[in-house]
Amino acid sequence: MSTSNQPRQPYPSDVTDAEWAFVAPYLTLMTEEAPQRHHELRELFNALRWIVRTGAPWRPLPHDLPRWEAVYQQTQRWITAGCFPAMVEDLRLILRLAADRNAQPSAAIFDSQPLQSTPESGQRAGYDGHKRKKGTKVHLAVDTLGQLLALFVTPANAPDRAQVDPLAQAVPDATGAQVELVFVDEGYTGDIPAQAAAEHGITLQVVKLPEAKHGFVLLPRRWVVERSFAWKTRFRRLVRDYERLPETVAGLHFVAFGCLMLHRLFSVLAPPASA
Repeated sequence: MSTSNQPRQPYPSDVTDAEWAFVAPYLTLMTEEAPQRHHELRELFNALRWIVRTGAPWRPLPHDLPRWEAVYQQTQRWITAGCFPAMVEDLRLILRLAADRNAQPSAAIFDSQPLQSTPESGQRAGYDGHKRKKGTKVHLAVDTLGQLLALFVTPANAPDRAQVDPLAQAVPDATGAQVELVFVDEGYTGDIPAQAAAEHGITLQVVKLPEAKHGFVLLPRRWVVERSFAWKTRFRRLVRDYERLPETVAGLHFVAFGCLMLHRLFSVLAPPASA
């Protein structure tokens, strides 16, 4: 447990009591009474949320939070155990039911976003000639509400078409094979990605830009995943690839989406303010 008896001032990124009551069962990999525990799990999670939200490196954590080594090591344990995808999956089910949707989606959207490399991630970076950016590419699958279904991290030079197969395999695993239709952009055209999706019982539908395009065009269905990318840019740690391991990049994306979905859940459940 933390050695200081003095309560610290809360940070805006801190988990609320209601959120922690939901999150704690996913993160408790051993009992609170375990003798090797030196920090409260809630404070370790608060420190992780602070890093993901502010974009700070691990080492300059504020002194009133647990030491960075403890936060990093516990984060890697959580990522390895799959805690954050499990939490996001359950949050997605609850939020869909709260929105009067079926628990599992029948349609999804695939897209990718490049992240600029840094000295920490440069050894595994690739060059995306289309976006003219060296770094990492995050491949995302979301439901029609913009909530995360699956995610993969590759070098930026990996073509989107090549990621259809792993995404199309991960989405049925996450949804019980309910997804039958996936909306994509023109980067996924061709027989090979269509066949890869069909092998998992999914049909790809390419949403094309109008031929006479003038300025920004809101594409049907496709705008949902763009909104999801915009949501995650509020978490500055995800704006660039600051991690040495691609597994950490993926794990921190699940942390960010989990934070967003927790906030949305308890906003829905909060009773209306009295007049």
